Amino acid sequence: MIRYILQDKKFITILLIINLFGTIYGYYWYGWQLEITPPIFIPFVPDSPTASLFFTVFLLFFLVGRNIPYIEALAITSLFKYGIWAVVMNLLTLYVDGYLHPSGYMLMASHLGMAIQGLLYAPFYKIKLKHLALASIVVLHNDIIDYVFGHMPMYGSLLSYSNEIGYFTFWLSIFTIGITYWLTIYQRQKN
Repeated sequence: MIRYILQDKKFITILLIINLFGTIYGYYWYGWQLEITPPIFIPFVPDSPTASLFFTVFLLFFLVGRNIPYIEALAITSLFKYGIWAVVMNLLTLYVDGYLHPSGYMLMASHLGMAIQGLLYAPFYKIKLKHLALASIVVLHNDIIDYVFGHMPMYGSLLSYSNEIGYFTFWLSIFTIGITYWLTIYQRQKN
């Protein structure tokens, strides 16, 4: 039943529109941080909107029956990683501050949706080891840009925990690479 829904052209179109508008809003949300970011680091700052952009491109091609495995690998790894990351950061903000702005709850819901949608489409991806290798380099490189060069998304009260968040993020990246491998390459080899 779920597989049928995920392949329905109307459903894909709705998902594509939601992701497209989410991507646009995400880049807008990062606008102030991009203004203060040195140009060389700009591609690595807007993590979540870039993840939803990859997924939007995947959906466009999926709609016409084509696969683009490099984009698929970038989509699933970045959607899951940054989806889970944003949920955890907003929960941590709630814990540290004792309060979370309503937009924080919206971010948690939308980012959890990002993570889930990336995983739900895993059976349709045509990812091979070389595609996952590239995506792995991208997500781990992004961790270095964020936590070595200091361009991570800014969550005011969490800045004093950037070392711990960087450590968590590294292991989230490793877990993401593992789950992507398991859901795509391993499952296809098993069947």
